[in-house]
Amino acid sequence: MDYTVYQNPLTGRYAGTEMSFNWSPQKKHSTWRRLWLMLATEEKALGLDISDEQIREMAAHLDDIDFEVAAAKEKELRHDVMSHIHTFGLKCPAAMPIIHLGATSCYVTDNTELIQMRDGMAILRKRLIEVIRNLNKFILQYKDMPTLGFTHYQPAQLTTVGKRFALYLQDFIMDFEKLEYEMSKIPFRSIKGTTGTQASFLALFNGDHEKVKTLELRVAKAMGFENIVSLSGQTYTRKVDYNVLTALSGLAQSAYKMCGDIRLLANLREIEEPFGKNQVGSSAMAYKRNPMRSERVCSLARYLMSLPINCAHTHSTQWFERTLDDSANRRLVLPEAFLTADIILSTVANVTSGLQVWPNVIARRVAEELPFMATENILMAAVKAGGNRQDLHEAIRIHSMEAARRVKEEGAANDLIDRIKNDDHFAVIKAQIDELIDARAFVGRAPEQCLDFLNEQVAPILEKYQDVETGSEELQV
Repeated sequence: MDYTVYQNPLTGRYAGTEMSFNWSPQKKHSTWRRLWLMLATEEKALGLDISDEQIREMAAHLDDIDFEVAAAKEKELRHDVMSHIHTFGLKCPAAMPIIHLGATSCYVTDNTELIQMRDGMAILRKRLIEVIRNLNKFILQYKDMPTLGFTHYQPAQLTTVGKRFALYLQDFIMDFEKLEYEMSKIPFRSIKGTTGTQASFLALFNGDHEKVKTLELRVAKAMGFENIVSLSGQTYTRKVDYNVLTALSGLAQSAYKMCGDIRLLANLREIEEPFGKNQVGSSAMAYKRNPMRSERVCSLARYLMSLPINCAHTHSTQWFERTLDDSANRRLVLPEAFLTADIILSTVANVTSGLQVWPNVIARRVAEELPFMATENILMAAVKAGGNRQDLHEAIRIHSMEAARRVKEEGAANDLIDRIKNDDHFAVIKAQIDELIDARAFVGRAPEQCLDFLNEQVAPILEKYQDVETGSEELQV
């Protein structure tokens, strides 16, 4: 590594190898060569004068790219596609006359980017399946554990630990469905020609429209695509980029929501992300356990969520059949969006694989707030036992105010239940009070909701992809 030049932290600090390779120069330019090979192969099959020797020569040199030669040629020609045509031609002198026959630059550039986005989404789907598996297991384990709910970050009615994380998983399931939709719909540009009219290919085939249509279908199929963009200018519509990046943005939104809450729960000491044996939380405060992985997710998520608007601007400002002001922009935004999404999901998978739950802390916080919530149940039970509702209500009000005062002014424990137990107004139900304030009675259908959700929405996905191997790469930092 050259430490005297800027290094992109997405690849230099965080990224996994699979997504890094997907957007690497090697993947990009070897895909260009495969596209040239497929084009020549199918053109030959449809009658153009291309020899077996030329096809064999191209097939033998798909990956042995001399990037130094290509860079020198690009400096001379100021054209990246032409520089790689010449570099490929040096390896394939017999094939040189027919490389890129009938095509425009976007045949290789656009189609390769669509391939990279398709393959990138497949990598993200695998990462997301791992997150779904982890959360499914966690929810099953903690679906019954009562925990204090919050609205406005103020104590509210109880929920369960599992139900809270089921809400996060529901978001990820929506993202999964969106990702699968975009994967199923992403089109191939295939062979469209200079302004999208296929005029050059029509000329090659002497006006035979059916052969041009057949060539388009065969090249797309050879590269693994069922869908072909119906119409294009020189480029495929950049709205495709926007649609794909909105799916990635959705992943970022869900990841931020969950990891933001984990950061708050870490402060409450209820739930924490994994913490390495030798991990340092602070250079100054040795006792700290900072939620650095969740913080990283939130940090990167903010960046990823900002990128779809960039694609919206790119699409809206393309002039007529195309302008080149999209090129430099997309060299940045497409790889960085996918790399960022991959890092986010890999980190989320790591976090969810080792969440640390502290039941005693959770139970203590529930115990501090539950007495106030339980007073209505106590009131109703005492009335049923023959008490006067108005007198009982006044007694509870007085005890509640005093208990709250002591908690706030003196930092004392909440003694409301003890006060009620020792009040003669409630003597007739004293033996029932502990049962009336059992936290499990205050979580409603949260456990059942968890099971319904997992069975109805999550299980089908996990069953469909049960053979997908997961296991996040080790986090770089």
